[in-house]
Amino acid sequence: MNATANPGTSSRVLTVPNLISAIRIATIPVFVALIVDHDTTTAGLVLFGIVVATDWVDGLIARRTGQVSDLGKVLDPVADRLAIAAGLIALAIRGVFPWWAAATILIRDLAVLVVGIALLIRGTVRIEVRWIGKIATFSLMVAIPFVSWGNLDLPLAAAATVIGWAAYVAGIVEYYAAGIVYLRDVRRASYRGLDRAAADAPDRS
Repeated sequence: MNATANPGTSSRVLTVPNLISAIRIATIPVFVALIVDHDTTTAGLVLFGIVVATDWVDGLIARRTGQVSDLGKVLDPVADRLAIAAGLIALAIRGVFPWWAAATILIRDLAVLVVGIALLIRGTVRIEVRWIGKIATFSLMVAIPFVSWGNLDLPLAAAATVIGWAAYVAGIVEYYAAGIVYLRDVRRASYRGLDRAAADAPDRS
């Protein structure tokens, strides 16, 4: 993880990856409405699965087409976090994903969100995503729809339940481990920022 911005990024707003991220965000109220309605829960779960499964698409296109942007670096993870949070709450309300399991994910996301907003306000530290964070997110993106699929007693429910809970256990451990790593990176980057500020300050002695 680096604490500095990638020099290859741009300030462009209207890019294909940003459009994809915006579409994913716009889809959130649709799958939420479908999930909470007992008659359309399966359709909502499938749509939710598609939205979270395509979290890598916008980032891949951005890198392959040279459309990596400052907005995209914020919009992409925001789309992921919003989709997961909304899906979790909707599935928990519907009663097909346990509230306690949803809470363990949401609490960690809330902590990361608070830290991220603080860094954004300060504008002095930029924390890049680590691979453990990506793997953890992927694991939970598998766990949530699979556990819910099993609880809805849909085809192959038993297999989906086993896969889902195995992915959840691995993912939640990785999720909190990634959070600890990010906090360490923030601390180190903050210290480096303070050292640079001190070095740049005029000597008034």
